[in-house]
Amino acid sequence: MHNIRRLVLIPVAIAIAAALVVRSRGPEPIRHVILFIGDGMQLAHEVAASRYLYDKDDGLAWHAFPYQTDVTTWDVTTYNKFAGLRKEPPYDQVRFNPTVGYDPALGGSRPYPLVTSEAAERYFLPPGGTPFATDSASAATAWATGVKTDDGNIAWLPGDPDGGRLPTLASLLRAERGFAIGIVTTMPFTHATPAAQVSHNVSRNNYRAIAEEIVRAVKPDVVIGGGHPDYTATYMPKPLVAELKADPAYVVTERQANVDGAAALASAARAAIAKGKKLFGLFGGASGNFESPVPVDAPGFPEVRPATPENPRLADATRAALDALSRDKDGFFVLIEQGDIDAANHDNNYARMIGTMWDLDQAVRAAAAFVDRPGDGVTWENTLLVVTADHANSGMRLNPAVRLRAGDLPAQDGKPGAFTYPDAAVSYGTEGHTNELVMIYARGAAVKAFQQYEGTWYPCTRIIDNTQIFNALAGAAGLSARSPLHPIVAREPCRADGR
Repeated sequence: MHNIRRLVLIPVAIAIAAALVVRSRGPEPIRHVILFIGDGMQLAHEVAASRYLYDKDDGLAWHAFPYQTDVTTWDVTTYNKFAGLRKEPPYDQVRFNPTVGYDPALGGSRPYPLVTSEAAERYFLPPGGTPFATDSASAATAWATGVKTDDGNIAWLPGDPDGGRLPTLASLLRAERGFAIGIVTTMPFTHATPAAQVSHNVSRNNYRAIAEEIVRAVKPDVVIGGGHPDYTATYMPKPLVAELKADPAYVVTERQANVDGAAALASAARAAIAKGKKLFGLFGGASGNFESPVPVDAPGFPEVRPATPENPRLADATRAALDALSRDKDGFFVLIEQGDIDAANHDNNYARMIGTMWDLDQAVRAAAAFVDRPGDGVTWENTLLVVTADHANSGMRLNPAVRLRAGDLPAQDGKPGAFTYPDAAVSYGTEGHTNELVMIYARGAAVKAFQQYEGTWYPCTRIIDNTQIFNALAGAAGLSARSPLHPIVAREPCRADGR
């Protein structure tokens, strides 16, 4: 009897010890990271699109996600402009004051329309002046590398030093965890936001050098985007397309006249999976990007029509990318960008903005449905789905006295860069970026990874910085890398109202 008890107790003890070891290690690292970027998307654009599509302020796919908070987006260039006004030292990553880059006392601890004030309007849109704000390159570098940099830099240190290449989250996940990596965008694939994930350059405008690095050196497992040289020569040289098509590692599909882009891309994804190859989809139009979907002004009956079937919708590209990437059992990282939200807002083009926001909403719904799909190993227990923006754009404001309902577009006159809105339902403060807070939303495993950073730079708020997105994603995926930044944060008692 004594020996039997020993035999029973030993396995029990081993099991208890093993459980303690697992508990001490914390949750298992996630194996799938799906990061959506609405380029130039601020909360006002989300509210406007939700009203058009769903007749409520919070009906977009990500508005139901369990984690939501606010994000600062300033870069080194913005910081130094504000520092000059305040007569403070320029940016130094081991000694800087976060409130120089964004001051919640002036801009607010929540974005418009949650918080409105005349002081915030003056802060974001100085009378007669140009707003201080990041560009897409430095913003994308922040969450891709955890480092603040100058306007225009692609995963490169500020000041453009020789050897200033910064390791990106995608490269670290590939090297340390064996992840497949991918970029999907409605813009040229060499544009700032996707490029900062998988290339390095001192200038976002060096499109051909960026294309060469991506195609020849990095070779992501999936690339889907614009920039086809048959439509514009700016982003990718034709000889590089020929080189890409000759690369046996890739299945390549491209925009063709009178060919359904979504069907062609889905077919290419199936071929890439069957042959164990990478997937490259090259589309776009005269401006390099996918032509934007077009909303219909039909009160009570929201409808958005494709501009052309020759380019896939972002939802089509999302499904193709996830199908191809999910075959890698080690895991995957993919950045998916609706980049034309930014282009629409630069033009103060409300209707186009609504069409691009619909495109993003449909793509996020497609990604969530993909995770819900059984049998492929991609589940909410091992996947983190994130939606955020790189920066705000346009200072768009909605008139509370003229509420637009589902299917309703405001009267819109003029042309890009000179649109007017005679019924005053909507107004714009600028054709450029602003330093306003943007939102971040997360669903799935490890959503708590973001919570530890709330208020650490901005006490008495829930604000996180965009470099802390890198920290949260790296930590959730089991990487040891963290942002090297060391802010100086003043700790003062919070007021009763939480500020």
